[in-house]
Amino acid sequence: MKEKLMPYLLLAPQLLLTILFMIGLITGITQSLGVIPAFGLKEPTYFYYKEVLSRPDMVQSLLYSLKIALISAVLATAGGVFFCSICVIKQKNRGMMMGIIQLPIIIPHVMAALFIINIFSRNGILARTAYALGMIREQSQFPMVIYDSHGIGIILAYLWKEIPFIIYFVIGLMANINGNLGEAAVNLGAGPWTVFWKVTLPLCRNTIVSGFLIIFVFALGAYELPLLLGATIPKALPVLAYQQYIHPDLRNRPYAMALNGIIIAVSLLSALIYFLMMQKNMKHLTDETQL
Repeated sequence: MKEKLMPYLLLAPQLLLTILFMIGLITGITQSLGVIPAFGLKEPTYFYYKEVLSRPDMVQSLLYSLKIALISAVLATAGGVFFCSICVIKQKNRGMMMGIIQLPIIIPHVMAALFIINIFSRNGILARTAYALGMIREQSQFPMVIYDSHGIGIILAYLWKEIPFIIYFVIGLMANINGNLGEAAVNLGAGPWTVFWKVTLPLCRNTIVSGFLIIFVFALGAYELPLLLGATIPKALPVLAYQQYIHPDLRNRPYAMALNGIIIAVSLLSALIYFLMMQKNMKHLTDETQL
């Protein structure tokens, strides 16, 4: 009897967390539809979504967040795959090198924001170095890297955090493929970079896409870096959602939930794209096996 109950007991914490997550998700979606009985809002409506998607400031925040998330994810994925390929080809995928790669991953995003401020702000290390070398005469001449409307500081912080994540996420599979099929290709006369482009990279595609989608969804919904490094206008979507949530007028709460609903919708769309890609890949593998 105890052996039969043990799997369910082990699953209990996961089930509890799932239930709590679903309760929060359903509550948020319900409130985004304007149903908050405590505030006298009882009729479901799409008014708040329409308002969010029509207000210029909120549309600007949505585009701003999508731009930062997309640029960060693309650059981090490309950079991570590039450095990962070098580590694999040079056989530096173990030991001290992996410890150095893992270091930025375990550092909180708040600390990453502080690093970016200390290095790239107008009174940071680079600005002071430029002043000492006579390249600039005053602080205002140093380029505005953080607190700018283009989100350069936010992107730099994400790159510092997420390039190592992509390396760590992909390097195990890439090293395994390069060590087996790659060696076979080398024995047949292929060069190291030819093996990488023709053998290793295509077989790692699904893992790379997974890492890209994880970074994209995380950057879209993250709060800390846009708050600490972002411009006053436009605000990132999570920052704007939080400000709407703490608005003195509690009837403003559905706006915050509608903004969160948009983030959830984009995340679900990303998950759907990945699922369809996996299904297509599985079908392709099945067809090849049958042939």
